[in-house]
Parts: sequence; structure tokens; C-alpha cells
Amino acid sequence: MGCFVSMRKFLDKLYLHSAHLASFFLLLVLTIIVIQMLTRWTGFTFPGATAYAGYAMAGSAFFALAHTLNEDGHIRVKILLHRLGGKRRGAEIWCYSIGSMLSVYFFYYSCRAVYFSLIFNDISQSEDAWPVWIPQLVMVLGVLVMSIAFLDRLYQILFLGYEEVERVDDKMIN
Repeated sequence: MGCFVSMRKFLDKLYLHSAHLASFFLLLVLTIIVIQMLTRWTGFTFPGATAYAGYAMAGSAFFALAHTLNEDGHIRVKILLHRLGGKRRGAEIWCYSIGSMLSVYFFYYSCRAVYFSLIFNDISQSEDAWPVWIPQLVMVLGVLVMSIAFLDRLYQILFLGYEEVERVDDKMIN
């Protein structure tokens, strides 16, 4: 049981740090936009600012996914799940199984995209000519943490029992 508790703490910290990274990227978007406004007002240019803001926005979105999933912040059809009654656990297992498979699939192909961008020396088409694999790597890391979160939730439902997951969620809310 001690190993499970330490793993649980590690995963919760991983999801929380992922959320902190997402908020950092959001602040980076704000900073880039403010700098871009200042440079326009002063007559200077900030080459690639739009691309950098886009990269930071993607980083904020992908790093926020795991924490949001862990906190039950994603849109779920709870009305339908409550109406299923005794079949709710099976529906949750099905949903988390599909989510786990899709997130691992997305992680695999994200890794391939980074690999091919690196091999072909693919660069951004914006003014900065930034190597594309660098912002893609942020996506890969965010999807990796999201895949871990999906597999974690699936494991909780399969092996800890559905009621245990509900109680853990209730404790986190209070």
C-alpha cells in the first residue's frame, strides 16, 4: 500500500507541475502580446512574435490536459452516466479505455512527427525560421502526461474499484 501512496503522490505532483507549466505558457503568451504591442507603438518589429505566441498557446493547452482530467474538469456526460445505474462502471471503463488508447495513439504519432521534423530539418514558415521539432516537443510532453493520466484513471477504475475512485474524487473536492 505504501508503494501505491507514493506513486499516487508522484502522479498528483506530475499533474500539478503540468498545470504550472500550462500557466507559465499562458503568461508567456501574455508577455509576447504585450511586447508585440510595445514594439508596434515604438516603431520596432518583433519578428516571429505571432509564431511564438502560437507555440506558447499550444504548450498551455497540452500541458493543461492531464491536470484537467485528474480534476474531472473535462466535459463528461454525467447525466447519462447517472442514468446508467449499475452499468455506470462499465461505461466509465469503456470511456477511459477509449481515451487511453486514443491518447497513446496520439502520443505515438506526435513522437513520429517530431522525429520526421528533426530528420528533414523542418523549419517554421514564419519570420523566425524556428525548427519545428522544438514546439512539437512541447506537444509530445503534454500528450505523454495526458496519456499517463488516462491510464492512471483506467487503472483506478479497474483495480481500485469504482467506489474508491469516487471517494478519492470527493476527498479532493473537500
